[in-house]
Amino acid sequence: MFISESWLREWANPDLDRDQLCERLTLAGLEIGTVLPAGPTLNKVVVGTILTTASHPNADRLKLCKVDVGDAEPLDIVCGAPNARAELRVAVAQVGAKLPGGLKIKKSKIRGEVSLGMLCSSQELELDQESDGILELPEDAAVGLSLSEYLDLTDYILEVELTPNRGDCLSARGLGRDLAAISGAEFSGLPTTVINAQIDEAPVINLANAESCPRYVGRLIRGVNAAAPTPMWIRERLRRSGIRSLSLLVDIANYVMLELGQPMHAFDLAKINGPIQVRMAVDGESLILLNGEEQNLTNRLLVIADDQGPIAAAGIMGGLDSAVSDETTDILLESAWFAPSVIAGRAREMGLHTEASHRFERGVDPTIQLEAIERASELIVALAGGQCGPCIDQQSPAHPPKAETIKLQPALISKRLGLDVSEKKINDIFDLLGMTTTVSDQHWEVTPPPWRFDISIPEDMVEEVARVIGYDAIPAVLPTLDTTMLPVDDDETGTDRLADKMVDRGYQEAITYSFVSPELQQLFAPDQPNIELLNPLSTEMSVMRSSLWPGLIQALQFNQHRQ
Repeated sequence: MFISESWLREWANPDLDRDQLCERLTLAGLEIGTVLPAGPTLNKVVVGTILTTASHPNADRLKLCKVDVGDAEPLDIVCGAPNARAELRVAVAQVGAKLPGGLKIKKSKIRGEVSLGMLCSSQELELDQESDGILELPEDAAVGLSLSEYLDLTDYILEVELTPNRGDCLSARGLGRDLAAISGAEFSGLPTTVINAQIDEAPVINLANAESCPRYVGRLIRGVNAAAPTPMWIRERLRRSGIRSLSLLVDIANYVMLELGQPMHAFDLAKINGPIQVRMAVDGESLILLNGEEQNLTNRLLVIADDQGPIAAAGIMGGLDSAVSDETTDILLESAWFAPSVIAGRAREMGLHTEASHRFERGVDPTIQLEAIERASELIVALAGGQCGPCIDQQSPAHPPKAETIKLQPALISKRLGLDVSEKKINDIFDLLGMTTTVSDQHWEVTPPPWRFDISIPEDMVEEVARVIGYDAIPAVLPTLDTTMLPVDDDETGTDRLADKMVDRGYQEAITYSFVSPELQQLFAPDQPNIELLNPLSTEMSVMRSSLWPGLIQALQFNQHRQ
C-alpha cells in the first residue's frame, strides 16, 4: 500500500522525523519498503491564470494566450490545448524552467508568434500517466505561487509492505490508528457527518445469500452532476496512493476506500432494473466488467444482480452496463460486507486483482459500512450536488463475524517476552489497540476490535504487546542451559570404542543402504513379501532389505570390479 506522509500525519503525528517514523513502523511489523518524493522538482513552474485567448493567425489549432503569473506584465504564451480558456488557473513553466522529461523552456517563436513559456499538462509534469489537455487548477490557487508549494510536492510517499493478516491497515485511518498506538501520538479520528434524507426513495435489497453477504447498505442520490471535476486534493491523494483519477463519482468511491478501508461502488440508477439481489451466479451467466472483459460466471461467484441478471462481481469489480458516466444523474451507492472466504481466490480465477478484492480477501471491518456511505454521500453532495434518499441497511444478524473473547493470563506476556511488563502497561496497550478487557481473579477476558481478524489466541496478544513496546526494547540475552555430568562406568565399553577394537583386530566395517532392488531382495528372501517404499529414490532402491547379505554382496561386487 502507498500513502503520503502528510496524509498519514493528519491521523497521527508523532514527534519523529521521516527516518524515525519509517523505522518505528517497520519495527512494529508495518515494514516500509520505499520512500519516494511525491513529485518531481519543478523550478520556475508557477500557478497562473489565463486572462484572454485568441486564435493563432497562422495555425487553426493553436491559441494565443495572455497569462498572469503575478509579474507586472502578463506573458504571451502559444498553446494548443483544447481546454485552454479565459479565467482558467493553469500550471505555467516560465522561461528557464526544466521539465521532468528534460525539456528546457526557452523564449521561442511558434508559427511566427512569440511564446514566453508553456502551459503544462499533468503528464508533462509527471503527475499523471496521461492527460487530455493542460492541467486545470482550482480557482482558489494563488497566482504566482510555486506549483511545488501549492501541490505540496515536497511531501513523500511511503510504501507499506503489509503482511496478509494486516488488512486493517489498508487505509489511512488504519495506519494512523496503529501509528498512534505504537508511538503514543494522539489519534485524530474522522467525525461522522450524517446526511439527512431529502427524498423518500430507497432501494429494495434482497440478501439471497446472507452467509456470503450479511450486510449491504444502499442509498439513492438523485440529481448529481457526474461531469463535475474532481478536486485537486482528492486527485493528489489518489495519485500518491497509486490510483489514477477517472471521474468524480469513481474518485470519491476510491477515496473513501483509501480513507476508511471500505470498498464502495456507484451504479447508474437508470441502468438498474428492479430490486438489488445479492446471490450466487448461475452457471452460464455472463458479465461484462468495467475493464471491458466478458466473464463467463460459475455458481462459485457471488454477484450483485437485478431482474435482468448480474450487474457486478461482488467485492471484485462492477459491470460495464451499469457503470456511471458523465451523463449519469441518479446513482445507487453501495457499501457492503462480503465474507473473505467467498471473495478469496475468485478474482484470480477471473484473471484479476483489484483494490476491492485485495481488501475483502483480507477482511474489512464489518461495522463501518454505514459510516462509509455517509462519508461518500457527504463528498458527493458537496462536490456534485444531488439529493439523498434514506440509507437502507439490510442485515442478517445471524451471520456477521463476531469477535471471540480470548482468555489470557497476564503473566504469560512477561514469560514469553523475557521482559517484565506490568499489568497496567498491558491494559493500557490493549486500550490503545481498541481491545476491551475484563479482569477477574483467574484470568483476563480480552475482546479484539472488529477490524482485527488476526487476533484469536493468547500468543497473538503477546505479539501485540511486543509490537507496541518495540522489539528493539526486548533485551538480547543468550539462552542458558543447565547441564549435569553423568557418571561413567570405566568397565563399560562404548559402541564406538568397540568398533575401533574390532578394526584393530582385522575386521572391516561395512555401511550399506537399507534399500535394495526387488530382484536382489527376491534372491535372498524368495519366500518373504517385499516391503515397497511409497517414494523410492530409484527402482534399484525401491524395497526394504530383510537381510544384511544383499548390501554386503553389492559392496563386494563393487570393490572387485575396481581391483
